Amino acid sequence: MDTYSDIKYVKGVGPKMAESLNKCGIFNVLDLLLYFPRDYENISVRKSILECAKAEKVIIECTVLSVLGDIRLKNNKTLSTIIFCQGDNEFKGKWFNQTYAKNSFKISSKYLITGKVDKFKEEITIMNPKIVKNTSMDENEIIATYPLKNNITNNFFNKIISDVLCNIIITENLPKGIIEKYSFCSLNDAIRSIHSPKSLELLNEAKRRLKFQELFTYSLKILMLKEFIKSHNNGIQFKMAKELTTLKAILPYNLTKAQSKVVREILIDQKKDIGMNRLLQGDVGSGKTIVAIITMFNVVKNGYQAAMMAPTEILAKQHYEEIKNILKEFSLNIQILSGSTTAKNKQLIKQDLKSGTIDIIVGTHALIEDNVEFQNLGMIVTDEQHRFGVSQRNRFSNKGKNIDILVMTATPIPRTLSLYLYGDLDVSIIDELPPGRQKIDTSYESMDNSSKVYGFALEQINKGRQVYIVCPLVEENEEMKLSSVAMLYEKLKKDQFKYIEVGMVYGKMPSKLKNEIMDKFKAGEIKALVSTTVIEVGVNVPNATVMIIENAERFGLAQLHQLRGRVGRGEHKSYCILLANIKNNIVRKRLGILIKSNDGFFIAEEDLKTRGAGELFGIRQHGESGLILSDVIDDISILKLANSEAKRLIQSDDACDVMVKNEILQKIELTSSYICFN
Repeated sequence: MDTYSDIKYVKGVGPKMAESLNKCGIFNVLDLLLYFPRDYENISVRKSILECAKAEKVIIECTVLSVLGDIRLKNNKTLSTIIFCQGDNEFKGKWFNQTYAKNSFKISSKYLITGKVDKFKEEITIMNPKIVKNTSMDENEIIATYPLKNNITNNFFNKIISDVLCNIIITENLPKGIIEKYSFCSLNDAIRSIHSPKSLELLNEAKRRLKFQELFTYSLKILMLKEFIKSHNNGIQFKMAKELTTLKAILPYNLTKAQSKVVREILIDQKKDIGMNRLLQGDVGSGKTIVAIITMFNVVKNGYQAAMMAPTEILAKQHYEEIKNILKEFSLNIQILSGSTTAKNKQLIKQDLKSGTIDIIVGTHALIEDNVEFQNLGMIVTDEQHRFGVSQRNRFSNKGKNIDILVMTATPIPRTLSLYLYGDLDVSIIDELPPGRQKIDTSYESMDNSSKVYGFALEQINKGRQVYIVCPLVEENEEMKLSSVAMLYEKLKKDQFKYIEVGMVYGKMPSKLKNEIMDKFKAGEIKALVSTTVIEVGVNVPNATVMIIENAERFGLAQLHQLRGRVGRGEHKSYCILLANIKNNIVRKRLGILIKSNDGFFIAEEDLKTRGAGELFGIRQHGESGLILSDVIDDISILKLANSEAKRLIQSDDACDVMVKNEILQKIELTSSYICFN
């Protein structure tokens, strides 16, 4: 079987199921093998039902004794029951609202079933039992669970993965020296163990190998990009426009020393004949946007176009309005291009960009579409750089020739990480806040005291202020007992905020509706906004003075700091209240770090220390970094090793290393962080 064989030709798939797999991003065998499990279930094999402990997930062999009739319960749920037996020992299998489940079982037939054991007095029950196939009763099972969509079941997915692995040999693609140096298992063994681990030890070995490979590939991309920039370093030499003096004079506020320093660094870069490739780091509210505006203005006054890309329409619109306001005296053509731009306006904007009549364009991912062309692009600015992958950044930079590149982030990046993550960039840091920014009173409260917290929020609203409320999830999660946007929104509307206007936003909400709600919140029509972390980045509402974060223990400290930065932007006293399930001193210590410090870089360093042993608290947002298995915070030790090996390989002139480097470049696709095969 070939790794690039169409998924529909895999045994048991076919055209119809292939369509469902395509919706998961699986188009060929390689995609299937790289679709790694979300989690694992450790299931005990038990010979006797009497050995099973309460709440234990088990696999057990049994026979169907009888099928009982369905019972309609008072809560409108339907209970289905089967009586199983093992010799003289009887137990029940129960399902709620799954009347179809019992149809898979036949009386007097023998089955291997799996489910969670429940015990009450003398009665033993297995809840939601499922039939297990392709396994034995010889050893405990570690079952992979996958993030699946549509009609794809986990059993089906495990089966086709198993069939593929039985018919394929995965060739090695890391240098032998690296494998021996770090005692890595082979790629063939790693892929097999990640999908079907025989033990926790083998699973951990597979993860270590695959994480290294992913971060090694990531590091190679960053370092090779830097080498490419060095060897293709012709840039545009911009002059210092005389209008910069006029712009400085009409700014609505004086720049801080840190802002002025960074502006000088960028303008010096612009004067060179080498293309600028610079990262601008600045804490929440430090004033990065004005730095970008000044330097884009200089490019425009040299006869070139400038473009700024933001990760969300909300942030893009905010930048657009600020740029128009700051540069209103200079008769520049400034436009915005995003997903909600009408088809007619999109066409006009694209025509004007190509003809050169637009000076500055602000937009979302829409700016990197193939049909967006510039006449003479001189500079691009990417805001919230961590939200874009390297390949997206490259697509944006390829819109012009020898252009200057400025990438900005308000996400505090620990200094111990920045060299690994942004090795291809020069770094500027704004390390002070503009005068007038309010100190935010930060405190934490137990979730049990939420009524008191929302009572305080209502007091602030009655004084004319506005409130943010952030939840970790969009939908209710009973198993994890976490707050959700929808649930809390409905609860507040019926209870504490019954007589005020409440809004709700989340990431997958239609952009038009999301923008309408945010506009109402900015205008003061909506007093309380319940949201996911979609408001984490860049939203500026000076009248919002209270930030309440539900289940704060589930977020990383750096993200909590980001969210806190949404308030304290106006003249009024501001508050950040962390509602948390405070189960132990670890949670108290973590939240205490946020209370005692407003320094984003210090907080990020502490976050790195407290989360270094694994993701104990955060709900990870997959996909933003382009990494599948790895997390640059959790896996910092592996990242250091991978970066070190990639750097050694890139810099080496040894004939053997050069040969290995060329071999790796053939086997590892550098436009992706994924693992690739021969």
